[in-house]
Amino acid sequence: MCSNGRVSVAVELPTQFIQINGHQSYPAASLIKIPILLEGFRQAEEGKISLLDKVSIPIEGRVGGAGVLASLSEEISLNIEDLLTLMIIVSDNTASNFLIDCLGSSAIQGLCDSLNLKQTKLLRKFMDFQAIEQGYNNHTSAMDILTCLKLIDKSPNYSFNSRGKMLNILHHQQFKDKLPSLMDQEMVFVANKTGELPGVEHDCGILKYGNQHAYIAVLIDELEDNESGKGTIAKIGKFIYDFLIRDTN
Repeated sequence: MCSNGRVSVAVELPTQFIQINGHQSYPAASLIKIPILLEGFRQAEEGKISLLDKVSIPIEGRVGGAGVLASLSEEISLNIEDLLTLMIIVSDNTASNFLIDCLGSSAIQGLCDSLNLKQTKLLRKFMDFQAIEQGYNNHTSAMDILTCLKLIDKSPNYSFNSRGKMLNILHHQQFKDKLPSLMDQEMVFVANKTGELPGVEHDCGILKYGNQHAYIAVLIDELEDNESGKGTIAKIGKFIYDFLIRDTN
């Protein structure tokens, strides 16, 4: 494990379940974007929105941090599915904030509550430093994130088409320097979402090899050195990868 930091792990394998501090609350960082993804597709399935609905992205509404939209020079319009995609694959904070406005923070939190995600709280937008100074932060837990991953992969509450789209978005994740970094990604299917803040490193993912599936969530905070957290998550990913390959063969 890492030399410093508070570590939480939840892993569901075909024949085993591992949980260490899985119910403890952690700063969510960008893992809170997974419930936003789920709520977007839920509203689309219920007809409250269309994934093809256009959203205007004015320059004055953009925020920094991760993503690409803040760097564009002109006002643009994107459909909701594109915003959901950018929110996940490049962790775009501007896309995330516009989605929170479009879907409604109360609706996103309502989904979390309905799924019994006890530690998952959406209390602020991304890059809202005033809210942070006032003590508002987003939180989640490894077990809550594991529940979300399983919903994306196999929940009957979502159509086969919606699950496929969500899984495909996660599969095209651009940040693969944690859980998947020591895996042979030509051997396995990986769909993951990272999160990071100063002193915080998270990753979660769905791993598939043949007909075997694994669901993984690793959350680490109180790090003195973020790189040590990344290394720990990479080692956990490699351990799960080796187990899945060995167990299947």
